[in-house]
Amino acid sequence: MRMKLNLLRLSALILLITSACSAPTDTPAAQVPHQPEAIPQDTDGWWQPEPGLSWQIQYAGEVDLSLNVDVYDLDLFETSIEEIDALHARGIRVVCYLNAGAWEDWRPDSADFPEAVLGRDYTGWPGERWLDIRRIEMLEPLMTARLDLCAAKGFDGVDPDNLDGYTNTTGFDLTADDQLAYNRWLAEAAHARGLGIGLKNDPDQAVELVDAFDWATVESCFNESWCAQVTPFIEAGKPVFAIEYIDNKMTLTDFCDQAADLSIDALLKQRQLDDWQAACP
Repeated sequence: MRMKLNLLRLSALILLITSACSAPTDTPAAQVPHQPEAIPQDTDGWWQPEPGLSWQIQYAGEVDLSLNVDVYDLDLFETSIEEIDALHARGIRVVCYLNAGAWEDWRPDSADFPEAVLGRDYTGWPGERWLDIRRIEMLEPLMTARLDLCAAKGFDGVDPDNLDGYTNTTGFDLTADDQLAYNRWLAEAAHARGLGIGLKNDPDQAVELVDAFDWATVESCFNESWCAQVTPFIEAGKPVFAIEYIDNKMTLTDFCDQAADLSIDALLKQRQLDDWQAACP
């Protein structure tokens, strides 16, 4: 039975990759792949985590699947169905990382992005350019194809990066309302595919978006002293996953007590997000 299911899902993957731009914008729930019995059914249609979960985030190097954690955050394009199934068989949830606010020139669908939606280079990140998130009609087939791929591989949720373009120099005159509209559209599209979704690094809009998203993911908020801005998620019974980085000279003793006070689930990582991690106790 497992071999048959994997073959079906692999066929769905091939179809999605070859027709990314023409993928339907609404994926019926019946098309979301079966997941191993070790993962409980989601009564509301998608995964909605609770605070207090242990987790790992890894985008670089060979993925270490051996950690005894509740959640893995892994790259959409690089992670295999077999890796996701192996984690699910141990009762571990798996979240797919995708870049929703910037274009990356190394992704397999990079040529499908119209030049009209590509803005300025993302400073400090070679090969990335900001997206014009006002052009939802142009981004919709591209982002929904990625969400379809996430669901087809069997991920439980989405970690969409760069949801704060309006606070950056993008080459476009983006407003806070533009960002709210795009972020809410993305959350609705994820939920329509049975996927939970996190709000990534958009603390100024946490109050407006807490009802639309299932958790928040933040980077360097202790180092930069803005973690309290995302406490609306904690107050709503939704987790905040925080990452601090060694290259900012951060250590566990610098932030774990604050994380505990705020009920934030925090990790110390290297900037390249390889398999190394240190978690707050």
